[in-house]
Amino acid sequence: MTHPPGARDRFEAIYHAYYPAIHQYAARRTGSPEDTADVLSETFLTAWRRIADVPEGEQARLWLYGVARRVLANQRRAQSRRAGLTERLKDASATRPASRADGLDHVREAFDDLSVRDREVLALACWEGLSGPEIGKVLGCTGTAARIRLHRARKRLARALGLATVEEGQAIVELRGENL
Repeated sequence: MTHPPGARDRFEAIYHAYYPAIHQYAARRTGSPEDTADVLSETFLTAWRRIADVPEGEQARLWLYGVARRVLANQRRAQSRRAGLTERLKDASATRPASRADGLDHVREAFDDLSVRDREVLALACWEGLSGPEIGKVLGCTGTAARIRLHRARKRLARALGLATVEEGQAIVELRGENL
């Protein structure tokens, strides 16, 4: 495979600029450091192979999130086929320490009870700090569709937490950096 001149420098710049964000994205969604490393290597391998398709500037980060999202989906499908039981995978990835003193267990439980789709859109907004249009690019939909998905996911989380309004749910969801 031959790449255009400057491809290596461009890849290295993208790698150094976005590795931390993609690492956090993968680590929050995998059950082990090995799985995280697999997602990272596959994501950046795809970026290298398709360096001409990687957008310029900040759009490269969103493109990488989209690639990592698909790598994670492929990884989950493979695990599901091997294990034969999707529920076993969910339980394995939801393992938490038995005692937590931070009082957020009810939030984690409500978050875990949401659909995969709702958890993903909430995580992109809260953990990755993405806007509606950015979430749309990662999910492969319009910014408007992403904002609607996010609003509905927030409503479902608020309802699961027994909160009266989405705004109350929003306050809980905005616990940035907290692994729900």
